[in-house]
Amino acid sequence: MSEIITQSIQDYLKHIYELNEHGSSASTNDIATRLNIAPASVTGMLQRLANSTPPLVIYKKHQGVTLTKNGEKAALEVIRHHRLLETFLVNTLGYSWDEVHCEADKLEHVISEDFEARMAKALGNPTRDPHGELIPTADLTMPADKSCLLASLRTNETATVRRVSDDDPALLRHLRKIGVVPEVKITIKNYSEFDGNLTVKVEGQKSNVVLGTAVTSQVFVDK
Repeated sequence: MSEIITQSIQDYLKHIYELNEHGSSASTNDIATRLNIAPASVTGMLQRLANSTPPLVIYKKHQGVTLTKNGEKAALEVIRHHRLLETFLVNTLGYSWDEVHCEADKLEHVISEDFEARMAKALGNPTRDPHGELIPTADLTMPADKSCLLASLRTNETATVRRVSDDDPALLRHLRKIGVVPEVKITIKNYSEFDGNLTVKVEGQKSNVVLGTAVTSQVFVDK
């Protein structure tokens, strides 16, 4: 009998996909931290998903977990729901970009595929959400992303902000306040070797801003 993909399983697959994005397997502890549950519970679920029909993950003890093709498609479906919902909430209902993540987390599991298709059409089939994150296509493929961390830039380099991590409302409010939002151009005025801080000129802002690694490790840019 095929595994019924419950809300809990969707959450696992989504977080595993995000942890796998940079080519590494997801550890049990990483998943436990993201889901705020005990590592032993994570291990039990991963074993279940690895033995489901069809298998949704490839799990090797002490070596982490990756998604199978079926697991990846299921993850991309819920990610597409989430990012379209965030876009809908901002563009149509007037939410701010720091308010939508938790709302979308709740709604992503319950909308139908027909609702998803109608929402995408009404929004003009967007390719990115309000935080600049790529939206998986209707056929559940993820477009290529060539962005790099803002933290990797050095003095005199210029770039365009492409996307920002969306799970910390306080960070999003701070970024909005200083103008570091998707599609804005920035120039690195100084890099501190001591602490990794960047002094940044943000397009449209009068004063330069100093950003620490807590911020620059959450912002992605295109050079």
